[in-house]
Amino acid sequence: MIKSLRKIVPQFLINWYHFLLSFLGAFFYQSPSKKLIVIGVTGTNGKTTVVDLTTKIFEERGEKVASLSSVRFKIGEKEWPNILKMTMPGRFMVQEFLKEALDSGCHYAILEVTSEGIKQHRHRFINFDVAAITNLTPEHIEAHGSFEKYREAKIKLFEATKKIHIFNLDDENAKYFWQFPAKLKIGYGINLTQDLKVSEIVKAENPIASEKRVEFSIEGQNFKVNLLGFFNIYNCLTAISIAKSQKIPLETCKKALEKVKGIPGRMEEVISKPFKVFVDYAFTPNALEKVYQTIKNNFKPKKMICVLGAAGGGRDKWKRPVLGKLAADNCDEIIVTNEDPYDEDPLEIINQVAKETAGKAKKILDRREAIKNALKTASDGDIVVITGKGSETSIAEKDRKIPWDDRKVIREEFEKIKL
Repeated sequence: MIKSLRKIVPQFLINWYHFLLSFLGAFFYQSPSKKLIVIGVTGTNGKTTVVDLTTKIFEERGEKVASLSSVRFKIGEKEWPNILKMTMPGRFMVQEFLKEALDSGCHYAILEVTSEGIKQHRHRFINFDVAAITNLTPEHIEAHGSFEKYREAKIKLFEATKKIHIFNLDDENAKYFWQFPAKLKIGYGINLTQDLKVSEIVKAENPIASEKRVEFSIEGQNFKVNLLGFFNIYNCLTAISIAKSQKIPLETCKKALEKVKGIPGRMEEVISKPFKVFVDYAFTPNALEKVYQTIKNNFKPKKMICVLGAAGGGRDKWKRPVLGKLAADNCDEIIVTNEDPYDEDPLEIINQVAKETAGKAKKILDRREAIKNALKTASDGDIVVITGKGSETSIAEKDRKIPWDDRKVIREEFEKIKL
């Protein structure tokens, strides 16, 4: 019913509907963000990790923090999973979350901000003090109409934030976010390829990514963080830059980050022996390539077996063959399976992904069967990489959510193999 209405209702009325809901939510909960320091983290990849790392840094300083990401909601010691299949909740939910954070004594709220959330005015009537961007690569093209419009949606967070802006100076799109006025501008990076005037630069020296951790130094302070992948150095830099904007010293950042044991569903090692199995949320070409390259370069597997799919519901159909091509270029064996078909035919999605795998792909509709097949195929020294779901708790199919956890299924099927 709702989907049918969307097709016939003019877009400007839909925009006003979302705008009005945001206004009413702020009005009903008495604009709690005005009494909090609110930090918005946007970008294509890395947002959830940055929110998590930033939260840990602030807690290390002794702050009571609220944070909201695609993985979980957190208010102080209380946390619960985000099962909405929506990173940035709409309607009254964000304002209710901020009100609860304020009433619980939180001083900071750290929010993952998405382009779809901005498009639907979910960022409106939230008083953002800090806007930070991780990176920008093509994503949600069909939802926005073009990469430029996708970028414009992200930019609106910076337009709405007047105090502090934080940019990745190694991302070619940084200049589009830099152009808006702010009292403080902090740039971070490794190579600093974008020559933009900022108030302060956070630069990582001597960056190293190994099979156990990432290492780098900032202003003589050496960091050893238990996260995998060179890209996680940038996620650490984003979090450190946010912390510096709040006058948190590097020593505190180091203590917090070196306590991190991993991020749920992000390069998460689920099985270690006799072969390794990794789960990652990667569902964009940029993220998927980084996951594959990290595993190939750091672990040198005898054979890499990759299980992947693609979201449905009309979501970025352009990238399905691109994901298949990336798998063909990086993996020894490929299994294409169901992911989140929504209202599309899952077999058609699988065929679109498999099309560019140079005939290397097995097509297995049932995701559990696909995982079982990958595990049975693997032997000592191999690595199985299962992407697209991460720590998500359901598969979205038509108008229902089927309970699901890649990690739980992997452990269950692995135990059967052992028996």
